[in-house]
Amino acid sequence: MMVLDGFGRGKSLSAAAARGNVDAVRRMLQDHRLLPDTLNEFGKTALQVMMMGCTSVARVLLDHGADPNVQDRCGVTPAHDAARTGFLDTLRVLVDHGASVNVPDHSGALPLHIAIREGHGDVVEYLAPLSDLGHRDSRGADALDVARDARAPEMVELLERLIATSSS
Repeated sequence: MMVLDGFGRGKSLSAAAARGNVDAVRRMLQDHRLLPDTLNEFGKTALQVMMMGCTSVARVLLDHGADPNVQDRCGVTPAHDAARTGFLDTLRVLVDHGASVNVPDHSGALPLHIAIREGHGDVVEYLAPLSDLGHRDSRGADALDVARDARAPEMVELLERLIATSSS
């Protein structure tokens, strides 16, 4: 039986989440009654450091009450991270558990803007109808501007189509 205190608990939970070890995460939350938003030594929660492609870890943390809208010191949420890395399944789980896709990071970017920049078309397609397409980042760019700046004609086309549909 492990006895953990303070940052030790957060460190263990975060380490298990970062490795994608869903069994260890579940055990710590259930048996050790750890709070899902316990901070590690870097002030991050398990949801913030989890292996983004590991949807099952996200689901266990969220089912145990982890805050899907937790922001790091740059304003980045787990939804921003999932959009950046292109993990659509993880993003869906976050949104299903109440993650907002309209929380900007400190540069004013929404998860949609990041997915456009990174070229994750499937993520953009999922996020666009849920996102505020008119939201402007700190440079004054909206989603369409970001797509044009990224020289991503297929994203521009997708966004123009969505904007036309939403306004009709």
